[in-house]
Amino acid sequence: MSNEFQKASKFRFTSEVDYSEGGIVSKNVLKQANGNISLFAFDKGEGLSTHTAPFDAMVQVLEGKARVVIDGKSHDLEAGETIIMPANLPHSVEATEQFKMLLTMIKEIFKIP
Repeated sequence: MSNEFQKASKFRFTSEVDYSEGGIVSKNVLKQANGNISLFAFDKGEGLSTHTAPFDAMVQVLEGKARVVIDGKSHDLEAGETIIMPANLPHSVEATEQFKMLLTMIKEIFKIP
């Protein structure tokens, strides 16, 4: 499987990444200067440790269940649910069971007056 999506072809997100025992698999959907969209598959117990980002990020759970902690507050999500992680607030993601997510990050573009 390629690490990039073929353009002008239909697909199903949940079929585009497979679980890896004890790991996390990711694939770029779109990658542009002003942001990107990435697809992830997390094995149970795997996650992204607490960090911050200088721009908002949206997590859409496609399959399974996860815990997203934003600024110390825990949010349990399941397939079909979405949460926005605000810029500059500490956040983390943990797979409470195997899960797949779509992560959308949009960077701020500075315009010259």
